[in-house]
Amino acid sequence: MDLYFSFIVPVYNRPEEITELLESLTHQTYSKDFEVLIVEDGSTFSSQDVVEKYKNSLSISYYQKPNSGPGDSRNYGMTRAKGNYFLIVDSDCLIPPHYLEAVHSALDKDFVHCFGGPDAAHESFGLLQKAINYAMTSVLTTGGIRGNKKALDKFQPRSFNMGISKKAFETVGGFGKIHPGEDPDFTFRIWDKGFDTKLIPEAFVYHKRRIDWNKFFIQVKKFGSVRPILNKWHPKTSKMTYWFPTLFCLGFLVSLIFFAVGISLLLYLYLIYFTLIFIDSLLKNRNLAVALLSLVAVSIQFMGYGYGFLKSTIFLNFSKKQPETLFPNLFFK
Repeated sequence: MDLYFSFIVPVYNRPEEITELLESLTHQTYSKDFEVLIVEDGSTFSSQDVVEKYKNSLSISYYQKPNSGPGDSRNYGMTRAKGNYFLIVDSDCLIPPHYLEAVHSALDKDFVHCFGGPDAAHESFGLLQKAINYAMTSVLTTGGIRGNKKALDKFQPRSFNMGISKKAFETVGGFGKIHPGEDPDFTFRIWDKGFDTKLIPEAFVYHKRRIDWNKFFIQVKKFGSVRPILNKWHPKTSKMTYWFPTLFCLGFLVSLIFFAVGISLLLYLYLIYFTLIFIDSLLKNRNLAVALLSLVAVSIQFMGYGYGFLKSTIFLNFSKKQPETLFPNLFFK
């Protein structure tokens, strides 16, 4: 299959990030042509001037539309793209020079209609960014639960780094209105239509993610909140492992109670776990500060996700209201 790639990038009030993303795309070693579509999702701060600066170095198009969320913005871009294979990336990503070569090579050897790639921390990232990246990608945390690296079952691509064929997009109908969670929902519907997905490990991006603890907590709480909704929509994909962060947090509270009455074994198990987190992060990042911050990042990740998951599960099971009514902040109209 002769592939022509179209990068689809929704952006909301982040012109400075678009500058870094577009600059990274100018350094691709891929020898064939590709295009870039920037979809401004009702931003107050426009990225149009930034896009204009790259008109001569990239085949780039710029679109403006009312705010309707990243999923709908990706759909908007894909319906206007010239390519037959769409590459979905977030505006806070940097694309390594080899990215397109890695994607083309992997699809040429074993074509699939949808793939995902991992994310990594660029050497220029700050200590906090590297710690959060560790928490979101490590197999010792929910990174393993989300299917990172060598997944135990089908790989679930994430929309910060995701490839979709034009055929799959037109067959499935694109992303839904839920956010976050639009990417696993889309993946599940892709599977239902008979399309396969896979991980391309070499096609990684540098993903900045949230850069303060409060934003990170809000983000992971939303991740936890949408999972029970996805389980309700796609019951065949529901797994007990999604309960892990909630049970982890409840277990920690129980361990403190036991410790107060003289039973310390359970608390020691948590101490061993966080020691493993510290050592693993230290070995991967080779930075003592990042390793210490990783302990905080993992704790916030489990607390946020676990709380959101438990609250959403209770509300969905003890209310007759639809998810859109119960959690309006998780849906775009």
